[in-house]
Amino acid sequence: MKKLPAIVLVLLLISGTCSSQDTTNFPNLGRIERFHPSLDELIPQNEKIEVLCGGFEWSEGPVWIAEEGNKFGGYLLFSDIPRNSIMKWQEGEGVSVYMKPSGYTGVADYGREPGSNGLALDAEGRLVMCEHGDRRISVLTKGGGKMTLADRWNGKRFNSPNDLAIHKNGDIYFTDPIYGLPQRADDPSREIDFCGVYRLQRDGIVTLQTKDISRPNGIGFSPDQKTLYVANSDGSDPVWRAYPVKEDGELGPPNVFFDSSKDDRIPRSGGDGLKVDIHGNVYATGGGGVLIISPKGELLGRIVTGESISNVGWGMKGNVLFLTSDMYLCAVVTTTQGTGF
Repeated sequence: MKKLPAIVLVLLLISGTCSSQDTTNFPNLGRIERFHPSLDELIPQNEKIEVLCGGFEWSEGPVWIAEEGNKFGGYLLFSDIPRNSIMKWQEGEGVSVYMKPSGYTGVADYGREPGSNGLALDAEGRLVMCEHGDRRISVLTKGGGKMTLADRWNGKRFNSPNDLAIHKNGDIYFTDPIYGLPQRADDPSREIDFCGVYRLQRDGIVTLQTKDISRPNGIGFSPDQKTLYVANSDGSDPVWRAYPVKEDGELGPPNVFFDSSKDDRIPRSGGDGLKVDIHGNVYATGGGGVLIISPKGELLGRIVTGESISNVGWGMKGNVLFLTSDMYLCAVVTTTQGTGF
């Protein structure tokens, strides 16, 4: 990935979403702040934030799809929630619509955020989706059709599944805040009066793991999968929690992993999506960028685009961190790797 002058970024913004692309050169944006020397071992000193494309309404949920025979190793999928679409980006080719509708299949209008949100791959390589409008966890089958995995707990419809993490045993842990409901907390179609963290077992059983987080959002496992990190997007409780995962798959009482209100180097802010690298460092969106937090809960640095960042995801050979940042899709090349590569 080579660099282009800043004027290219201006032209990119004027032209909107890149529907075709015959270059692998991208403009830069923002800055990388370094609070601890160990960040240099994860992101090189001279590394920049590259803008791969722009023009989206609200990008989210990036996931890398490895593809044999692809000269770039595969492609990236991510949600554009307001447009009810999943987009596909491939280096050298640009962006195209991969799936529409992605999260709402009804005929009436469904608020500001009808589309899919968090995306992940299961052990079979199938795309698993959190759907706002249809209020479910679904999977894209090998034949190309969607199948509902879960849309209810105790007979009540979910609020709007937001983000997910899949355990190596196949269980899916996901968060269910109210952001996808047309009227959010006051929506008349709301059936569950709290925002929960759930576990969807391989046998289809859905169990509530906790309802003690006001707005659970991003979620991800430590490399050994013995800890589950959950972000709270509520700025009045800007805490990332670490839950021990018991042998039976249930979550134990949480510990405070990181609290943005306790660090004056960053804004007090709740969290959105997160991912974890092979060393156990957590890359958590919130606090004005991507917070890079050590396994001990120490803030190492921050990736700042100047725009809100909803989520991150690893791709290429596992060493490229993709950022869904409001209207942009960005990337940072690292010297570490995400879990699962």
